[in-house]
Amino acid sequence: MSEATRQNDLTDVIGRELPYLRRYARALTGNQASGDAYAVATLEAILQDASVFSADTAPRTALFKVFHGIWASSGATIEPGGAGLEGRAQEHLSRLTSGTREVLLLHSIERFDFEAIAEVIGISTVEAERLLEIAHAEMRDAISGRVLVIEDEAIIAMDLESIVMEMGHSVVGNARTRNDAVRMVSEERPDLILADIQLADNSSGIDAVNDILASHETLPVIFITAFPERLLTGERPEPAFLIPKPYAEDQVRSAVSQAMFFASTETLQGKR
Repeated sequence: MSEATRQNDLTDVIGRELPYLRRYARALTGNQASGDAYAVATLEAILQDASVFSADTAPRTALFKVFHGIWASSGATIEPGGAGLEGRAQEHLSRLTSGTREVLLLHSIERFDFEAIAEVIGISTVEAERLLEIAHAEMRDAISGRVLVIEDEAIIAMDLESIVMEMGHSVVGNARTRNDAVRMVSEERPDLILADIQLADNSSGIDAVNDILASHETLPVIFITAFPERLLTGERPEPAFLIPKPYAEDQVRSAVSQAMFFASTETLQGKR
């Protein structure tokens, strides 16, 4: 293989993974400008010496590993996050034990397994697991909030309420219809919503959430539904947190912790 061909192949591989690196860098550093600066530095390092991009590991792991070498050598400084969701997330992240922020984001947001995390950061898999446990514990201890459940099946609603309350959060109510959901958000001002899609009067949980986000756009939402395909079409913005029914308790706990911690959601546009 010629040098030019190898360089073109490497460019194609990095191009496919670059959006994920930019997303991660933004979350890790605190803002888009700083994150992009680290991403650019990563690309420049690879262009200067392609050998730093390991051919023996998965391309995405190799790219993130180069990034982390630069991130660690710079002192891993978090920039002020500013206002809104980004600022709130960074304020919370900055309180975590050293090293847990990276592991948490790599595992929860970028979906790396522990072996890949260990390769990226340069630690053991045991240490990666330990740091994630610490991050989750600190997340649980740092934040508690008010949760609204939008669910028309009484047994499921009660189960979700029980899980949420065992985590230390309070439940402000259970809405069974679109109109009830909109009204209860206005009256109770929850910090998080757990929403089904199909509601009691054949109204839509998606429409209910769209109505709510029109006036409460920073309110995080977790969809728990037997119909995930209705949300994962690729045609419109998709929810940040989506759990299929039947769900496992640990799925709900993990999603609630992360949604409450990062306070982020994707607005769903249009009716389905």
